[in-house]
Amino acid sequence: MQQRAVFTLVLAAALTVGLAGCGASEAVEPEATAASGEGATIYPLTIDNCGVEVTVDAAPQRVVSLDQNSTEILLSLGLEDRLVGTASWTDPVLDSLADANADVPRLADNAPTYEVALGADPDFVTASFGRHFAEGGVATRERFAETDVSTYLSPTDCDNGTSINGGGTRTTPLTIDALYAEIAELGEIFDVSNRADELIADLQARAEAATTGVDFEGASVAFWFADTKTPYVAGGLGSAALLASMTGLDNVFTDLDDDWPATTWEEVADRDPQIFILGDLQRDRFPGDRLDDKVAFLESDPLTKTIDAVGHQRYIALHGAELNPSIRFVDGLEKIKAWWVEHEGEL
Repeated sequence: MQQRAVFTLVLAAALTVGLAGCGASEAVEPEATAASGEGATIYPLTIDNCGVEVTVDAAPQRVVSLDQNSTEILLSLGLEDRLVGTASWTDPVLDSLADANADVPRLADNAPTYEVALGADPDFVTASFGRHFAEGGVATRERFAETDVSTYLSPTDCDNGTSINGGGTRTTPLTIDALYAEIAELGEIFDVSNRADELIADLQARAEAATTGVDFEGASVAFWFADTKTPYVAGGLGSAALLASMTGLDNVFTDLDDDWPATTWEEVADRDPQIFILGDLQRDRFPGDRLDDKVAFLESDPLTKTIDAVGHQRYIALHGAELNPSIRFVDGLEKIKAWWVEHEGEL
């Protein structure tokens, strides 16, 4: 597949950075700070962040993270003492980050209001998804700036200066480099670039190990994130499509540009995937968020029962954070590899 080759080259290029370091699900030891030696951040620091110029005069001290993906990066960088609030969780925090997260206030399970976010008295606000900074979200970046609060949006949600989840459309495939850029930039902002380098190196090593030798040889797959009534499936340019490309799977909805477009069960049945990758979301926001509810629906509905993946019970369960662009993408790759090892030759 041409798209798979592109992603493979991107991953291979990224792997040249280095292979040693801490685990993606482990907080970096405090002594591994950029300020302790070479690579210390020079302030004021200015970053072009998805079309917004962000300047910080010193390392932020009071941070609100509006998404689980961002929170787990900050915790992995050993910055739990800077976090004054988190929000928008799809899953429990990674086990190895639980202690670091234990004393961090959760402002909301989903998105907080602007008043709640501001009530935590932040000097910096991060988000993985631009919907929080869009009209009707938590607050625009301009509104935060009015109170001298700087904001940062993950590069994984940015396409040519436009937020994908803030109303834009992805025009080019997401690459691993965007996630690594987020980690590197947060490391620089908080003056912990050495920690960021170690985290990136570990993610690269795990990704290489999880994809070496794995090739589904174009077996068809559909990613179902949520909602039994109007299923949200993975389009062809986002983070789930990246998981498919890196393992040789053929996403049956690769022709759709949105990261998680809504579709119909008739359309899913027509495309008849051989494998279902199912989001096991530990929340109850939409019908069918949880894995058991998804499987029960698929195997009881007269239409979905006819899908090849359902008839043969070919399910791979991934947490929501593993399907989104986050440090947990490697956990997703490892689970896909484990399924492939167990079921090789059955397709």
